[in-house]
Amino acid sequence: MRSMTHKLDNNPHTGSMGYTDENNKIPAAAISTEHADLLIEKLKAKPDLSIVLNLNCKTLADKPSYNVVAEIKGSTNPETVIVVGGHLDSWDIGEGAHDDGAGIVHSIEVLRLILANGYKPKHTIRIVLFMNEENGNRGGKGYAAWVKERNEKHLMALESDAGGHTPRGFGISANDTQFKAISNYRRLLEPYGCHMFVKSSWGGGVDINPLKLDPDQTINPDMILLGFMPDGQRYFDFHHAKSDVFENVHKRELEMGAGSIGALVYLVDKYF
Repeated sequence: MRSMTHKLDNNPHTGSMGYTDENNKIPAAAISTEHADLLIEKLKAKPDLSIVLNLNCKTLADKPSYNVVAEIKGSTNPETVIVVGGHLDSWDIGEGAHDDGAGIVHSIEVLRLILANGYKPKHTIRIVLFMNEENGNRGGKGYAAWVKERNEKHLMALESDAGGHTPRGFGISANDTQFKAISNYRRLLEPYGCHMFVKSSWGGGVDINPLKLDPDQTINPDMILLGFMPDGQRYFDFHHAKSDVFENVHKRELEMGAGSIGALVYLVDKYF
């Protein structure tokens, strides 16, 4: 196994609204789901309600940041990559344990499980711990640019960015033939509760979508994108909230998610 890092280029856009310096800007603020629900209830009770927001945030100058990359070289098709990833940065009021520490653990566990089982993958299995998903997706865009520079072929990219809860399945962005082939693996994972193999039009996740959905469609147009889908009923108890801390991640559920992702990576590597 080898690891590497690559520096991310600065992006002229500031913040996730995508404004450039020459554009007039409007104020924008994000609030948690819990507070949004409270606001809705207050507005129902008093439609003419007025609120005051005191915002003291500011945009600082860009600084260099890095994706972290590790891989196991393929034994027969090393030039073709299967990538699994999550993002390192988090919302600033919690620890980012579910969003997206869980995805980071899932990704690392894929490589650990391969090594622990003595499996020799056919394709190169790579994990990417992306930086800057929460503030402009420069990690995902930087990785896609890096791949394009190296003229790499990616068979599949899978992202875990929906928390560390019990696995339920995968959202799959693929052509009909690819989707049918992957859907055949449902019967192997279904006994463990991982039964939702859903065709997706939105891609696999913020970090990996640039690999396929770049404007000129020149990066791996036939690759498969997957988004890991855990049980989401408790996710917004933690998403971008103070409660998104390590103590609120269930160890067994996290392990089951890693096992499900690892199993799917193994099946695609072996049979595609």
